[in-house]
Amino acid sequence: MSPIPRRSLLKAAAVAGAAAQFSWAPGAKEAQAAPRAEAADADPVTLDWLEDGGLGAAPGSTVGVPWPKGVYQADQAFAVSDADGKDVPVQSWPIAYWPDGSLKWSAHAVSSGNGKLTLAAGEAAEPARKVTVDKTGSTIDVSTGVITAKIGKNGSTIVTSVTRGSTEIARNGRLVLIRQPEIEDEDQGAVKTERFDGAIGEVTVEQDGPVRAVVRIDGKHRKGERSWLPFSIRLYFYAGADSFRMVHTITFDGKQEPGKASGDFIRGLGVRFDVPMRDESYDRHIRIGGEGTGLLREAVKGITGLRRDPGAAVQAAQYAGQKLPDPATWDQRVTTRLQYIPEWGDYTLSQLSADGFTLRKRTKKGYGWIGAGGGKRASGFGYVGGASGGFSFGLRDFWEKYPAQLDIRDAHTDAAEVTLWLWSPEAQPMDLRFYHDGMGQDTYAEQLEGLNITYEDYEPEFGTPYGIARTSELLFWANESTPTPETLAGQVEAVRVLPQLAAPPKQLIKAKVFGPGLYSEPDRSTPAKAKIEDHLDFLFTYYKDQVEQRRWYGFWDYGDIMHTYDTVRHVWRYDIGGYAWDNSELSPDLWLWFAYLRSGRSDVFRFAEAMTRHTGEVDVYHIGQWAGLGTRHGVQHYADSAKQQRIANTTYRRYYYFLTADERVGDLMHANVDSDETFLVLDPQRKVRTDPYTPDRHALSVGFGTDWSGLVSAWLTEWERKGPKWEKARARVLSTMEGIAAQPNGFVQGSGLYDLDTGKFAVATTPVVGVSHLSAVFGLNELCAELIDLVDMPKFNEAYFDYCRFFNATKAEQKARYGSDFGTLLLFQGHSRLDAYAAVQTGDAVLAKRAWTKFYSSDGYMESSPWKTEKVSGPMALVAGGEASWVSTNDTALYGLAAIENLALLGDKMPS
Repeated sequence: MSPIPRRSLLKAAAVAGAAAQFSWAPGAKEAQAAPRAEAADADPVTLDWLEDGGLGAAPGSTVGVPWPKGVYQADQAFAVSDADGKDVPVQSWPIAYWPDGSLKWSAHAVSSGNGKLTLAAGEAAEPARKVTVDKTGSTIDVSTGVITAKIGKNGSTIVTSVTRGSTEIARNGRLVLIRQPEIEDEDQGAVKTERFDGAIGEVTVEQDGPVRAVVRIDGKHRKGERSWLPFSIRLYFYAGADSFRMVHTITFDGKQEPGKASGDFIRGLGVRFDVPMRDESYDRHIRIGGEGTGLLREAVKGITGLRRDPGAAVQAAQYAGQKLPDPATWDQRVTTRLQYIPEWGDYTLSQLSADGFTLRKRTKKGYGWIGAGGGKRASGFGYVGGASGGFSFGLRDFWEKYPAQLDIRDAHTDAAEVTLWLWSPEAQPMDLRFYHDGMGQDTYAEQLEGLNITYEDYEPEFGTPYGIARTSELLFWANESTPTPETLAGQVEAVRVLPQLAAPPKQLIKAKVFGPGLYSEPDRSTPAKAKIEDHLDFLFTYYKDQVEQRRWYGFWDYGDIMHTYDTVRHVWRYDIGGYAWDNSELSPDLWLWFAYLRSGRSDVFRFAEAMTRHTGEVDVYHIGQWAGLGTRHGVQHYADSAKQQRIANTTYRRYYYFLTADERVGDLMHANVDSDETFLVLDPQRKVRTDPYTPDRHALSVGFGTDWSGLVSAWLTEWERKGPKWEKARARVLSTMEGIAAQPNGFVQGSGLYDLDTGKFAVATTPVVGVSHLSAVFGLNELCAELIDLVDMPKFNEAYFDYCRFFNATKAEQKARYGSDFGTLLLFQGHSRLDAYAAVQTGDAVLAKRAWTKFYSSDGYMESSPWKTEKVSGPMALVAGGEASWVSTNDTALYGLAAIENLALLGDKMPS
C-alpha cells in the first residue's frame, strides 16, 4: 500500500480533531484518548545536518520533527530559514497525530539552505523553481525547474527521458534481471542465463510539489509469459535540483530448493539508462569512482601521453573535462593522426567483496579487456558524457552490499549504456538455498533435540527465502556539461553518505515522543553516570568495529550483527544455529535508536539506519504464507522455523520512519496492520504445547508479550499516522489493552484467546501465571510507556505496573501476590528498566532502589566486567583485530536499554 498522499492527509486532518475525541464502547469511560494537553511553548526548532557539509550535491533532504501535545493542529503551516537568515522554501505535511487530533510529527522537505536551519510556525517561502508534476499525457512528467524526467505509465521503461533545458541527458531508464536456471556446484557444466525486464504494473504520484515530488512505480520483472521478482521503485525530485533519487526494492518470490541445482538463481540485478553522446570522442568523458573521492578521469579518445604532444593546454583541458579547442589549432602531428588513437567505449568496475574492486576497459564488444586499476572499496559512483551534457550515477552502500558493479558500454557510439548492478553478474549466482539437509529432524521431538544442541529451531521447508525483500538507494545527476573535479567529489560524497537533516535530542525529549522520560541527553556530571556513559560508548564502538573486522557485509547481510561469540575459535558463531545472525533478538534495534535519540550522533544514526533497512526487509516475510512474520536468529536470515511477530515488530521501524518520513519504511509498517491474521496460519507455540490446539479465528492464542507487542505497535502506528485502516487499528489498540487489563492476572496471565473479527481478548475465568523472560524484551516497555501516555485507561496502567513490580521481585513476593511464583527467570538487568519506569509512574522509592540494584548486581554486564578488548591475530584468528569474548548481543541490547532508561528515569537516585 502507498503511504497517504499529502492532500489526503490534510483533508483527513479536518475531521481528525473531532474524530479523535472519541468514546469507544464497551468500557467507554476507561478507553478514551488521554485529555488534550495545554498548548506548550512552540519554540522554533534548530535543524542540523548529521554530518558536516550540509546538503552538498544531494537533491534534497526530508526530516521528521515531533511536537508536544496540543501545540499545533494538523493544518499548521511552517517556515524555514537558514544560518544566514534567508528564507528557505519548505514543503511540510503531517505524518502523525496525537489522540486529541493535534500534530505529533510533521515532515519537512528542503532542497536548499546554508548551514543549520530554523523551523518555526509561519508561511513557507515558495521556491523560485518549483517541482511540478503533469499526469495528463502518456508519461508522468516531473520538472524540478532544472531537469525534467518523463516517467512511463506502462511497458518496461521506468524513465523514458531525463532532460536539462532542451538537452536530453539520459533516456530509456529500465530495470534488468538476469536469471540463471541452474547452479553448478562443481567445475563442469554450461552456464545459461536469461534476461528479464522490469514491467510496470502501477504508477502512483504520492507527492506533487512544490518542493518535493514522489512517484512510485510497482511491477514485476518479465520475460514472455513469466513475471516474477516484484519491484517497488520510488523516484524523489526536489525543487531546483539537477538530480533525483531512486529507492529500489525487490521481493524474492523465486523457487530455490535445498539439494537441487535447478531454480531461480539471480545472476544479475540492475538499473540501466542510455546516455546520448553528442560530442566528439575526445570531448567525451568517463569518470568512475575509486576509493574515497578518488576518480578514474579519462576521455573516450585520450590525447594525453601520446608520442606527439597536442599542447599542454589541450591535455590539461581534456583532463579537466573541458571542451577542447578546434583540433586545427593543435600540433598537426596529433591532429592528422587522431583516427589512429583508440576509442575506449566500455568500462566495468566490479566490487565482488568488501575488500577489493577491479576496473577494466576495452575499445568495444568483441575485443579484449585491459586492466585499468583497482583498489579496496569503490564509492559506487560513475559519470559518462561530454561538454554538451552528461549523466552522473551512484549506488549507495556500494561495497557494503557487495557484489556490486558499474558498467559503461558503447561510449564511443551515439548512445552509451550505463548499468548499476545491485548484484554483479560477475559474482556467483545468488544462492539462497537452505544450508543443510535436516539431519533427520522430521518430528517436533527431534527438532527440539536439535534446538538443544545448536539452538536452531529447524523444521522442513521453513527455511525459505520466499517473501524476503531488499531495498537499495541510487542517485542520478543530469549535468549540463562534464562537472569539475570538485563538483564530482561532492556527488561522490552524496552517494556515500546521503545528507540528512535532523531534529535535536532536546526537541525529541520536549515533545515526549517514543516513551516520555525513557531517554535523556548524556550526562557525565557524576562518576557513576560517567562510568555508565563510558560503558555505552564502549559497546557501540565495539560493535561498529566488529562489523568491519568480521566483515558483516553483503547484499543480504549488511546491517545485521551476530548473536553470540565463540570464545574457543575466536569468532562469532556464524555457523551455529541460533547463535549466528541476530535478527533483532532482544531488540538491538531499540538500543541503537535510543542511543541516537539521546545523543544525536551521526555514527549511531547510520548504524541504526542500516540495521532498520536490513531487519525490516530481510528478516521479515512480505508476501506468501508467512507475510507479516519475521524469522528468529539463525545462520541464514530466514533459516529458523520460528516465524514470529516479535521479529516483524513495527516498533523497530517507527524511529527511522518518524525521523525521516521514509516512505518505504512506512510501507513496511502499514503492511503489518493485519498481521494478527498470521496466527491462523502458524501457531508460534506448536512445538511445545501439551494440550491440543487448533487455531480458531474466534479464539486464537496470543501472548501478551512478544506477540501483542508486535501487533499493537503496528496498530498504534497506523492510528497515529491516520492510515487507511486507522479506525480499525485504534479500536484494536484499545480493545486489546482493555482485554489484558481485565484478565484475572493482567499481564502476568501470559496470554489470552483473541477474536480476529472483534479484535478483543476473551477474559479468562481462572487466574494463571504465565510469565516469560522474553515477554518484555521486544519493545514492550517502550510501547507501554507510549500507550500509557496516549490512552487514559487506569486498569491497564495498573496491570502493567504490577508486571513491572513483580518480575524482579522475590519468589515469595510473587507467590504472595499471585498465588505462585514466576518460576525460573533471567534477564534481570534488562528488566531493571521496568522497575525504573514503574517506580517513577507510581512514586515507589523501594522500586527505584531495586532498579539500580538489579542493574548493577543481577546478571548481564557488571561493573567488574573487563570493559575492554583483547588483541587477536594469526594464527589464532583469520584477521588481526580485537575481541571482547565476554560480550553477547543479548546482554548488550539489554544493558544498553536499561542503562539509557534508568539514567533518564532515575539518574537522580543512583546509589552513591
